[in-house]
Amino acid sequence: MDYRSILDRILQTVDEEAYVTPLRRIGGEEGLAVGLIREAMRQQGWDPEQVRALILRLQDEGRLRRVTALSALHIVAAHPKVANWSEAARLAGEQEFVALEEGGPDLNHNLASVDRHRGVIAFSNQHYEAALDHFGRALERERSAANLGNILSTLIRLGEEDEARSLHSQIRASYPPALVDELEAYIQQDHDLALLRTENAP
Repeated sequence: MDYRSILDRILQTVDEEAYVTPLRRIGGEEGLAVGLIREAMRQQGWDPEQVRALILRLQDEGRLRRVTALSALHIVAAHPKVANWSEAARLAGEQEFVALEEGGPDLNHNLASVDRHRGVIAFSNQHYEAALDHFGRALERERSAANLGNILSTLIRLGEEDEARSLHSQIRASYPPALVDELEAYIQQDHDLALLRTENAP
């Protein structure tokens, strides 16, 4: 796989539509349900089986759409505490099918989620070029701080630190301030992105 061509595609994506892409948020009852799942996974010593049960209960109660529940189940399967990669891959495939079946205005967001999940599987198994490809596809579908952060992390793992710094500078110069602020917060929290922090800038 030629990751240089993938990088060119990513740079073109950053150039295009930099000013016009809104951030999508899950709101309403589903947003509250997602918040419950996140809170459960923040607890020290959280139990994956209990979180899976919570996700399925919220889906059964109609508070989570199936596509969102599958995404949440993938996050549990791909968590370092679980690292069940075959299950994570199965869930990503099922999520993609459900996203296509559901269609609608959230299709790109849902497919970006699938691409991001597949990127996480590849990244966690040290297949960084494959991860970059998946994260690039996610960014093409949805401009978000998470997708940008994943690309920057992968470039660093590939040893492309100068490319990561250059892309970071380009994002800061051209993307909406709200997205840039979110990315900067992401960089402060993610140890893989430590070299992009202000105090570590060359």
